Amino acid sequence: MELPQLDSHKKSGARVEQPSDSGWRLSIPAGAAGEYRLAQLDDYHGLQRSAFPWRPDVTLSLSARASSNDLPGTWGFGLWNDPFGAGLTYGGTRMLPALPQAAWFFFASEHNYLSFRDDKPAHGALAAVFRSPGVPVWPFLPLAVTAPLLLVRPLSRLARRLASAMIAEDSADLNLDVTAWHTYQVDWKADGVRFSVDERDVFFTSVSPQAPLGLVLWVDNQFAAWKPDGSLRYSILGNPAAWIEIKGLEIG
Repeated sequence: MELPQLDSHKKSGARVEQPSDSGWRLSIPAGAAGEYRLAQLDDYHGLQRSAFPWRPDVTLSLSARASSNDLPGTWGFGLWNDPFGAGLTYGGTRMLPALPQAAWFFFASEHNYLSFRDDKPAHGALAAVFRSPGVPVWPFLPLAVTAPLLLVRPLSRLARRLASAMIAEDSADLNLDVTAWHTYQVDWKADGVRFSVDERDVFFTSVSPQAPLGLVLWVDNQFAAWKPDGSLRYSILGNPAAWIEIKGLEIG
């Protein structure tokens, strides 16, 4: 296990502070809706997706707490492939969008609906995995001009069913007081992912994301919701001052 080299990224007055050699505090200021606020750490800044550093077998462990059990927006930590090329937001590598690959602890306010399936939790405190087929996305980019059709509920419901058929997904609700310190661990292997909280196994799935992935830790004030009825929403929320604290981060 090792302490990774991390880059920090901040938007709209957010702060990333390191009070100790193995601890960080990521915070976003209070603000009105409409202005994106982000504090993030990652280990893939400037890399193409194919050069992201992690492949199975990998264990990620850390301790964390948050300022509230109901932070508006999302926060979390784990491994993903930055499918939307979010590095564009803070001057990172310009990557085409990709289908999602992730294994992470994900915390989402009730505004969110972040599951392609009707039988999986879509917000709250989650242990979650996504695995998509390893197909290039660029042949599908011309379809982006049809995106406004997703505002038509029947077409949006059909697109969501197609997404659920293409993207393997598994997740579990976690009953946690996230304002208290907990130790979180993700064990990613080629044949599955195991999640532990406070040294107790809380979820195992045989769904395993495709490598390579990068490490990400973040807190922000955005939400996205693609509900079973076909309604599709994305926006930036107003929020009180919010923070997460991380310590004892190791990966290897």
